[in-house]
Amino acid sequence: MIHELRIYHCCPGKLPDLIARFKNHTLGFFQHYGIKHVNFWTTLIGPSNAALYYTLEWESLADRETKWNAFQADPKWIAIRKASEANGQIVERIENLVLSPVAL
Repeated sequence: MIHELRIYHCCPGKLPDLIARFKNHTLGFFQHYGIKHVNFWTTLIGPSNAALYYTLEWESLADRETKWNAFQADPKWIAIRKASEANGQIVERIENLVLSPVAL
């Protein structure tokens, strides 16, 4: 089992738009493609309060590649993402880290 931490750094004032897109659209696509989300967070204390953090759980890197690529290529998702940015870009940049567990 591996986890992926994704950090979406939003354009100024766009965090509510990103959260709405996840709530109203993205999570449905995740479910359709069998992408398991673990948690979502925003920053209470830190350098920026304009970021959304979330983790995804994968069986393997191959599982991630198959499901994520299918999701990203979905024409309906592409259209929804484009429509959600009709009033301007939402996400300035994305960071993602694929994490491996450590036995302690």
